[in-house]
Amino acid sequence: MRISEIRDLLNANVMTGEDLLDNEVSSACCSDMMSDVLAYVKDQGVLITGLVNPQVVRTANMMDMVCIVFARSKMPTDEMVGLAKECGIALMCTDKRAFEASGILYTAGLSRNIE
Repeated sequence: MRISEIRDLLNANVMTGEDLLDNEVSSACCSDMMSDVLAYVKDQGVLITGLVNPQVVRTANMMDMVCIVFARSKMPTDEMVGLAKECGIALMCTDKRAFEASGILYTAGLSRNIE
């Protein structure tokens, strides 16, 4: 699934990474606990979270993720946007709750991204 499809399915606003919208992803995970992301994520994909702090971008970068979706209309800080640009990670915001966003993407064919 392309990142642009995720944007469309979640009616999300792209905060940075417009040039990455054609990138393909095959899996996603949903967590507000970055320690779980570090422990269980097995391949690059999409992180859905309601947590808004720079550690989210750093964690996604460490795990070679290409897209972060902030749920519940959460907005990344300017620092986070800058860090995501440096790391080549797309940031999006959706008004959907994390559970709903996960369900929509799963139904559309994106698989879970944990061991």
